[in-house]
Amino acid sequence: MNSSRRTAIKSTGAFASLIALGLVTQSQAQAAVDHASFQVKTLEDALKAIGGTAAASDQVSVVSPDIAENGAVVPVGATSKLPNTTEMYLIVEKNPTPLSCAFMIPAGTAADVQTRLKMGQSTNVVAVVKADGKLFSASKETKVTLGGCGG
Repeated sequence: MNSSRRTAIKSTGAFASLIALGLVTQSQAQAAVDHASFQVKTLEDALKAIGGTAAASDQVSVVSPDIAENGAVVPVGATSKLPNTTEMYLIVEKNPTPLSCAFMIPAGTAADVQTRLKMGQSTNVVAVVKADGKLFSASKETKVTLGGCGG
């Protein structure tokens, strides 16, 4: 059994378990499996994949270091003070595949996410938030001293 088949079986089993336990709906599991938007190569295409151009907002903020010593593990997050935030995306502008992650925010949950991303070079990190069906964004430049995407 090769590693990609093993990974597919593990992923399918994990989603089936979450659905059976009622923690994830079937439509949420199917949405999580759609990886096409994560294969785009430019910031513009990433924005199109998640719904179009986002308006800048002071209610959205990016949390990332000014200087990251190791681009392989850069702590990045986003917060939204906008009411009815339902989705949050983190985009690393100059990465080979800029759309790095997507978060679905359940109703009544604080819109505050944290993760670690790989960054190949100094670039802008863009947080895009969907609230009340509209897209809002904020960005922050992070300088990388040692690249994480093969650099």
